[in-house]
Amino acid sequence: MSTKIVSYTLDTLPPMTEERLAKLEALAARPDSEIDFSDIPELTEEQWKTAVRGNFYRPVKRQVTARVDADVLAWLKSQGKGYQSRINAILRREMLTALRAAK
Repeated sequence: MSTKIVSYTLDTLPPMTEERLAKLEALAARPDSEIDFSDIPELTEEQWKTAVRGNFYRPVKRQVTARVDADVLAWLKSQGKGYQSRINAILRREMLTALRAAK
């Protein structure tokens, strides 16, 4: 079974009509108290405390050139394929730790 994947970029989306723009502006101007949560309850502060960031988030990758000590690179490569992903995971862990500490 084959599936067809359709993707859009900002330059391939149809132009925004005046009518659609007016509806979006009117929606944005409405107060939060008018949001209808009858089909899904609003999340509580307690639920937000245990929320996990990034389950569906895929950050944009950027190619960089970095100098790494030879022994560090050898250690990363000795663990098998995916050493660049391991570098990224280590850096992300440190970033998140620093962000948590800054709060």
